[in-house]
Amino acid sequence: MIGEASSSGRRLWKAARAWPCSFAVLAFTAAAIPAQAPDAAAIIRKIDAAVASRFDNVLGSTDTEHYAVYRGNDETHPAAEMTVRDTYTKGAGKSYAILSQSGSSMILRFGLKPLLDNEKTINLPANVEKSWFISANYNMQLKPGGAVSLNGRSCYVFTIAAKRTAPNTMNGTLWADARDGSLVQIDGIATASASALSGPAHMMRQYANISGFSMAMHARAESHGAFIGRTVVTIDYSNYQLQTRK
Repeated sequence: MIGEASSSGRRLWKAARAWPCSFAVLAFTAAAIPAQAPDAAAIIRKIDAAVASRFDNVLGSTDTEHYAVYRGNDETHPAAEMTVRDTYTKGAGKSYAILSQSGSSMILRFGLKPLLDNEKTINLPANVEKSWFISANYNMQLKPGGAVSLNGRSCYVFTIAAKRTAPNTMNGTLWADARDGSLVQIDGIATASASALSGPAHMMRQYANISGFSMAMHARAESHGAFIGRTVVTIDYSNYQLQTRK
């Protein structure tokens, strides 16, 4: 009996000594297994659903938008500025009320006011879906490397290519919130020029979560032309008021 107990004790001691090593081997093996790649199709479905949810549930909104136009290499002193109140009504589109304007009358008349008119046209009920960043309008390819951090949010990054050529569609990059697929940022080159005097613009727009929906906060467009040179337009959005479904 004493011998059996001694033998049993030795086996337990050997097992106890071997356990840390076995644990280390298991931990190393687990670490060596690559993390499962994110499901691109599932993320794209989230992006589509987030855009659809905003359209379905935001019945109306107002916000204040500040437009600034810079010429040449000077991005400190705007050549023209305009502040407007943007009013959106589901089923009707957008309207703009000019709150203030200053600077070049030519830029205000032939640059910013046509820009507002174009925004009205884009947001008409018959046109608005064509400008959405969804899989029906864009080919989307998930970039490798997993989620990245942008503006404090975990995002998946997609290369996007427009299925339609227009000044308000682009080829470039889209960042989508890893949690719900909502837009965080887009950046790219327009697929067509908005003016015969300049080339396609380099466009960027940043979004924030407002009352559960992705809304634009800052935008920038840069274009170059042989006659008009370099032009940069920035837009800052603030004071959002959303009317949503109860």
